[in-house]
Amino acid sequence: MKLDHVAMYVNDLETARDFFIRYFGAVSNEMYPNPRTGLKTYFLSFDRGARLEIMSRPDMADLPKDPLRTGLVHLAFCVGGKEKVDQLTECLRADGYAVVSGPRITGDGYYESCIEGPEGNLVEISE
Repeated sequence: MKLDHVAMYVNDLETARDFFIRYFGAVSNEMYPNPRTGLKTYFLSFDRGARLEIMSRPDMADLPKDPLRTGLVHLAFCVGGKEKVDQLTECLRADGYAVVSGPRITGDGYYESCIEGPEGNLVEISE
């Protein structure tokens, strides 16, 4: 069995789309708009087959994103080496994104960092 995609609601669809394209190499489809519900959505594809659906609609609730909440907590991207983790983390920091942790070796042996992406969504960057 294969996980097909993960979906995430965002307020600013274009900013989220541009973020994943610029920093993580996503390829986007054309926006799908549903005029009946106001839903707008993009599917973002990544080089190893994973997909992320980003969605927006006018009637969404935007609750605080406590990192210790239940549910999905972060998206994780493997970038292919420690040097790439360091480079991307510094690029994101220089562009104004908050680095939440790292780069560091975690207790279970991963080399990673975690940044706060658009709208407070956490993104983990690992080797």
